[in-house]
Amino acid sequence: MLTSELVYSSDHGLMIGFHGCDESVRNKVVLSLDMLRSSNNNWDWLGDGMYFWQNNYERALDFATHPPPNVKISNPAVLGAVFSLGNCLDLADKKYLDLVKMSYDILEASAKSGGNNLPVNRTPDSFPNSKDKIIRELDCAVIRQLHTLQHQADEPPFDSVRALFIEGDELYKNAGFYQKTHIQIAIRNPNCIKGFFIPRKKVGWPKNSKYG
Repeated sequence: MLTSELVYSSDHGLMIGFHGCDESVRNKVVLSLDMLRSSNNNWDWLGDGMYFWQNNYERALDFATHPPPNVKISNPAVLGAVFSLGNCLDLADKKYLDLVKMSYDILEASAKSGGNNLPVNRTPDSFPNSKDKIIRELDCAVIRQLHTLQHQADEPPFDSVRALFIEGDELYKNAGFYQKTHIQIAIRNPNCIKGFFIPRKKVGWPKNSKYG
């Protein structure tokens, strides 16, 4: 049986993700006055899409509080979203990792035949002490190339892209865990998003009889 015939890849239920942004953006999206814009920078880690931290409110808030130099956020806030992954390019799944590697091989061959250099993943000058390659132009190009290959092969487009990123310093000496490890999701198909919300705090239940 071909792996493409299996039905077990990706999560088919609803998921929750968080997006760090300015409070004005969050409020407009929640009130349906605007739609969250798809990011399409050449250095985006997962290619084009609306980006969310999977089940990670704190990381979204940290991003909004300490945005990159090219992002202006006056009032840090977090936008919650409920979505499905649909046809997901899940980079925790070997089948899809193999597809990404194939896309890279094709991109590399094309660059060589044309006498061009491949884009590179690099650390920006504004973060000289970072060990992470924050500007991921190579990864973005490879994923964009894969989307093009899917289209050319008349295959269903990927609705979303998901990956686990090991980022930051070791959690402790010789650790196998890192301070900023996270799962990030890029939603390409806006129909995957079922709704937006403002994250709420836990209430005192059952001790507080007001709620029970």
